[in-house]
Order: sequence, then C-alpha cells, then structure tokens
Amino acid sequence: MLKILKNLKKSIWSVIIIIILLCIQAMTDLALPDYTSKIVNIGIQSGGIASPLPEIISKDNMELLLLFSNEDNKILDNYTLLEDTSDNDKVETIKKYLGKNYKIEENKIYVLNKIEDKEKEEIINIISSPLMELSTIKNEQTANQIKERILANIPETQKAYIQNMSLIDIFKNLPENQRQELIKQYSEQINNMAESIRSQAAISSVKNIYRDLGVDTNKLQNDYIFNSGLQMLGISLISMISAVLIMLLSSRAAAKLGETLRKKVFEKVLKFSNKELNKFSTASLITRNTNDIWQIQQLITILFRVVIYAPIIGIGGFIKVLTSSDNSMSWIIGVAILAILFIIGTLFIIAIPKFKKLQTLTDKLNLVSREILTGLPVIRAFNKEKKEEQRFDYANADLMKTNIFVNRTMSMMMPLLMFIMNSMMILVVWIGGHKVDEGLLQVGDMMAFIQYMMQIVISFLMISMVSIMLPRASVSANRINEVLDTEPSIKDKENLKKFNPNKKGLVEFKNVCFRYPDADTEVLEDITFTAKPGQTTAIIGSTGSGKSTIVNLLPRFYDVTQGEILIDGVNIKDVSQKDLRDIIGFVPQKGILFSGTIESNIKYSNQEMSDKQMIEAARIAQATEFIEKKEKKYKDEISQGGNNVSGGQRQRLAIARAIAKNPEIFIFDDSFSALDFKTDSALREALSAKTKDKTVIIVAQRISTILNADQIIVLDEGKVIGIGTHEVLMKNNETYKQIALSQLSEKELDTKTKKTNDGKEE
Repeated sequence: MLKILKNLKKSIWSVIIIIILLCIQAMTDLALPDYTSKIVNIGIQSGGIASPLPEIISKDNMELLLLFSNEDNKILDNYTLLEDTSDNDKVETIKKYLGKNYKIEENKIYVLNKIEDKEKEEIINIISSPLMELSTIKNEQTANQIKERILANIPETQKAYIQNMSLIDIFKNLPENQRQELIKQYSEQINNMAESIRSQAAISSVKNIYRDLGVDTNKLQNDYIFNSGLQMLGISLISMISAVLIMLLSSRAAAKLGETLRKKVFEKVLKFSNKELNKFSTASLITRNTNDIWQIQQLITILFRVVIYAPIIGIGGFIKVLTSSDNSMSWIIGVAILAILFIIGTLFIIAIPKFKKLQTLTDKLNLVSREILTGLPVIRAFNKEKKEEQRFDYANADLMKTNIFVNRTMSMMMPLLMFIMNSMMILVVWIGGHKVDEGLLQVGDMMAFIQYMMQIVISFLMISMVSIMLPRASVSANRINEVLDTEPSIKDKENLKKFNPNKKGLVEFKNVCFRYPDADTEVLEDITFTAKPGQTTAIIGSTGSGKSTIVNLLPRFYDVTQGEILIDGVNIKDVSQKDLRDIIGFVPQKGILFSGTIESNIKYSNQEMSDKQMIEAARIAQATEFIEKKEKKYKDEISQGGNNVSGGQRQRLAIARAIAKNPEIFIFDDSFSALDFKTDSALREALSAKTKDKTVIIVAQRISTILNADQIIVLDEGKVIGIGTHEVLMKNNETYKQIALSQLSEKELDTKTKKTNDGKEE
C-alpha cells in the first residue's frame, strides 16, 4: 500500500494543506466541550461570574470580609481603594461593571490589581472561606440560626444588650478571641465541603457583592452566555470550513492518484508483450485498471481524516479527560476503548480472508461476461443461451455470497459500537449524576465528559470504517503493484542502432526457433529465408504450422528463442520497438477497427495525413465501393470493434489503414480470407502497383491469393519444407501440391498459372 501512496507526490501541497486543516479541525472540535462546560457551569449556574475573586468590592463589604479573615494584609495587598479617576485601568474595570456614568468620586471602591495566575489562585484560597461566611451572615435565615447559637452561649446580662443587634454588629462587638473561635469553627466546616460546592458558594457571595454595588447581574450573565455562544459559533464555523476544504482537497488528491495509477497501469500494459497479456488476462487487467484503482481512490478520500484526525481526537480527548478537574470517570473510556478494539479485532479475523477473495471473484465475473458477450453469435447459433446463463449465474452467485458474508459481518460492527457508546453514556450519566448530587462534580463538567467520550468513541468508529475498506484496498494495491512491478519480456536495449537507409525493407530470418512461454516444444524450428524489397513473399501451410507465429515475430510481438531476424541488415532486437514498428504496416487475421469514423480508422497511423492519401488507400483496398454508399461517406460512424460493418468491409478498412501508413514492409496475416475472389484479385492487382518497391509478406490459406508471389514458403509443423515460385513448388513439393489440389482442380491451376505467366510476360 505504501508503494501506491508514493504516487501522491503530485498532490503533495494538497496533502500538506489537508494535514494542517485536520490539525485545525481537531483542535477546534476538542475546544467545544470546554465551552459547553463553561456556559453551563459559569454562564448558567454561576450567573456569568467565572472566578470566586471579586474584581470590585465596596469599602463596607471589604471591611466585613476582613472580619472573617486572618490574613487581611495579603487580601488588601492585592486590592486598591479607588477614590478618584487617576488610575485609568481600574476606572475601566469599574465602568465595565457599573457603566460609564458611575460617579467614582462619590463612592469608595476596592479594585483588584493585575496579578499573575499563580498569585490569583493563592488569594482565591484565602478569600473563599471569608466570602462564604460573609454570604452566610447576610442570609437572614442562616444569620438568625447563628445568632441563636451565639446568644445561647453568653450570659443573660449580655443577651438584653445584643438581642436587637444584627449578626454583623454582634460579630463586630464580640471579643477578638470569641470571634476568632467562631471563624475557626466555620472555616473547618467549610473546608470539609467539596471544592465545587465551596467554589459555587464563593461565587454566589461575589454575586451578592456585585449586587450591593448596583451591578446588573442579569446583564452580566446574559453577556457571558452570548459571548461564549459567539465564540462557540466561530469555532464551529472554523471546524466546518476546515471539514469542507479537507473533503474537497482529499477528493481531488484521491482523483489525481486514481488518474496517475490508471495512466501508469495503462502505459505499463501497452509495453507488455503477448506473454504478459496472457499471464494476466484481458478481463483481469480491465478490473485492475478500473475496480481496483477505484477501491484505492475511495480509501484515500477518507484516509487522511482517519490517519491524522481520528488519533488527534482520540488521544486529545483522553488527555483532556485525564487533565480535567475531576478525572475519576476516565476508567469508563478505558473500558469502552478495550471493548471497541476487541470487537474490531474479532470481526477482522473473520472478514479479511473474504476480502482477498472478492477481487479474484470480480475478475472471474468479468472474464465470464466478456467471453459471453464476445461469443454471443456462436452461443445463439448453438442454442447455448441457458448453459451460458448458468455459467454467469454461478460466477455472479459466488461473488454475491462472498459480498453478503463480508457485508453481514462488517454491518455488525456499527450496531455493536453504537451499543458500547450508548452504554458508556448511560454509565457516565448514572455515576456523574450521583457525583453532581454529592457536590463532587458540576453539571457542565459531566456534559463535557460525555462530549469527550463521544469524540473518542467516534474516532474509533472512523478507524473501524476505514478498516472495513482497508483490507480490500490493500488487496487491490497488491494487484496493481503486481502489474506495475512486472517487467515486459520484450524491451529496448540501452545502446540502440538505426536501420541501414540503403537497404529499405530487406527482411532476413536466420535459423529462427521459437517456443511459446511455458510450452514444452518448439513451435518454429530453424526458419531461414529472405524477403526482398519489390518482391512478394507468401507463407502457406496447414493449420497450426506456425504461419502467423512467423509474422508475429517480425514486429516483436514475441521474441525469438534462437536465431535472429534482420531488417536492413540490423537485428530487430538492436533497434527500438518504435522504429521497428514505424516501418511495418501490419494487417492481422481479424480486422480490428476502433470506435470513431471511417476516416479516423484509415488515418489511424497519422491523423494529419491528407484526404487524398486516405481516399487513395481506400481505393487500393477496394473499400470505396461501400464507403461511397454511406450517407456520410468517410465521416460515417464505426461502432466499437467495427460491429456495424461486415467482415469483408472490416478487413478492407484494416488493409486501407496499413496502405495509408505507406511503410517499407507490408505484413498481411491471412488478411484476404473474408474477401470474395473478384475483390481479392482486384485488391492484389492495385496493391502490386503500390508496393512495387516495398517488401510484402502474405500469410494465406487460399492458393489463388499467392499464385503470383515471387517466392512461396511452405511450412509444416513449424519447419520450412519448401521455398520457391508456384510452378517450382507444384513440381517439387508434394505438400504444396496437395494443398493446391485440395482447393483447385489441375485444370483450374493450369489456367491460373498461364494467366499469371502471361501477366508477368506483359
């Protein structure tokens, strides 16, 4: 898979931007639960007051506060009594709470100095208890209860004196030792409370202090919630924009990778010889260049989110939970992760072998489909539709069963993971609810914990989604690499030669032997002959004698196993395949046409050739007769494979294509078999004028096609058993004579021979 990912280098900048955006999105998503916690804990429960340390406090309340503290100096050192407007920073703090029109000169207010966070924590610890005690004595019900306890412990003579005094006045008038004793008792009770309860009580006291000054606490609360909400909205917007850009860039990178891989695979296949093409099969190569690459493309689209985003969210969420004020429920997430890993691992052990089988079954289905569609005329001719339907159904059913098994297995993953997530959420609410009730946890913290837990579980869900695609994509990657790593058996040498320009088309076979890959016996043995420019060399023999194999060796569709083939005195292995094929006009046994027009097919070797050359080529190939009858003439459409023209018309267009190329060497591999005798004769007559200085090699089954050849090579079981003209072979070669007599009577042969000789004498 890593070898495939190396092809992403063309999209390297997109990948870098995706990584940056994923980090941004992960950080914003991890920040959102904190804001939820703050809105609930501070905005709703604490009335928008974030700290139990008042930023402003009236002189009277400060004096009361100091009554309950043993560290007056430390508190006062961090506050400044503002009596005028000379200190701009502190004026701004007052106006923030009390408005621009507040008269500072008429009221003396203590304003908190700018202090470091560490010092602020120390002051909060000092001031929390006094704030709670101040809040207690200002509460009428609580104050009366405390007053009754104080009155119960003093002499009757003093009761009458303090009976009508407020609790605050009583505290002021108590002897120092009694007052300190009471403060100590209340401090011990407060210190035994949970930290969250102490913090909430202190903040409640700060809220009362602000109210005493005339601060609009409702506005303070609404402003905090509104500002926090706006910040959350902004963070969510950044996350959304990042997600959209990530998907856009990921899709582009995946599409670019798909394009690169398809191009590489296709270019590699074009370099394959028939040996490699037979090894992979056409159906398999099509599947590898389409379905396999599509599997990888789909994986890459979401791979970055899983490889980068999911770990950041999972690890980041876990760290956030561990570093929170209360991490006593972090074990729940640990249990959830272990359960998820167990489920994913189990399902994968079951499903991975089936993933490997899927692509092989897809190949098989493509192969069967291609064979049936290609051989449809034969199937219909033999009434084998039912049999072929069954063959297709078997291949289709095998693929369906494997797909169903994989889908059923992997479809269990999502419900099981959702069950775990919901179970863990219920557990968190259950345990967290009790902690909230006991004052050990705030509601906002519990909500944030639930969000972090969901983020962690969802990150594993994302990993599981990719893990469903990864095995199949990995199999596809291996299949693609198999094609890309296969070296063509026929390739150009490093130091290439050029053809001798003085010889122009001289073909020499010298002791050529050939064996098909993985075959046990030689197909050709000791083939030696020379085909000269200006002459026609015909090759004839029984079926399977190696006629087509000889002409397939010349353009290097296969390489000889022994001996050598020379063109213009140069071994064809010593020149580039491009240079070799540039001088050859090859017409295969089956006339192959491409979808397009008649014009595009004839001009296939050179789209820039003139219409005059095209028409001349069609005339020589005897194709003008049916072309002129077409509605659009040369612009008439040719369907895929040339299925909308007859076999003879297809063959003539293939011949016209080779003629239009005007090569030095013409190879006709039984290319006249679909032509009637009249057309065959006319075509050869017109062709002889065109090829008078060219080398022509004709493979033929019909004697009438090669009667006028300058030399005829007779093959039998891969060996040359005769070379000569028709007349010589009729006298000296029994095999040739039998072939000739099997097609024509002696009288017909004599007549044709005389006509041929007369034509030559003329």
